[in-house]
Amino acid sequence: MSKPIVVFDLDGTLVDTAPDLLDSLNHCLDAAGMQKVDPVALRRYVGQGGRVMIERAFEAQQKLLGPEQLNWLVDVFIEHYSAHMPGHSALYEGAEKAMDDLSNAGYLLAVCTNKFEGLSINLLTGLGQSSRFSAICGSDTFSFRKPDPRHLIETIKKAGGDPERAVMIGDSRTDIDTAKAAGIPVIAVDFGYSDHPVASYDPSRVISHYRELKVELADHLIGAVNA
Repeated sequence: MSKPIVVFDLDGTLVDTAPDLLDSLNHCLDAAGMQKVDPVALRRYVGQGGRVMIERAFEAQQKLLGPEQLNWLVDVFIEHYSAHMPGHSALYEGAEKAMDDLSNAGYLLAVCTNKFEGLSINLLTGLGQSSRFSAICGSDTFSFRKPDPRHLIETIKKAGGDPERAVMIGDSRTDIDTAKAAGIPVIAVDFGYSDHPVASYDPSRVISHYRELKVELADHLIGAVNA
């Protein structure tokens, strides 16, 4: 029998990457001759990727943004972000212990994110965490990405896990919708980058700190699905 597995989203779920993503956004805007953004106003868009952040920043300043300029700015964003990784990004408080406890209880760990795979691996390597994960799958790992449930299912399979003995951890509607479509229980963290309360998307459970991510909770959610 395959080991049970917990699959984490990355930005806003496992790692607080907002400071560095916002720094890279402001670098792009400076390159485009734009004003820098208010971090509070744009933080809720951090989990949606650099392209969306750039688009929202232009909308906020009522500036036109053509496709060619957007593509150029996305390249500028990625180059800056990659060069300064991991910067000020850090695991959320309690995440390291929660992962230790899950691993010690026999759980596999994996990452399923809409961040590019290479950036995800580099970030986790820079934080000294990449070796924990049996698979780190990004938006470009497969020909599909969240909210397509295949992204989650194939991540689990790549990690050597069983989709019937899996739990997803995420911070957004995308994560919750993905897990539901895959028939996998999902725990939502309420401290991430969602622009609406995650409880409104009806996850299996909501947690406010990683101390709440107990082995017993994962066991219970998997057991309930297979009852």
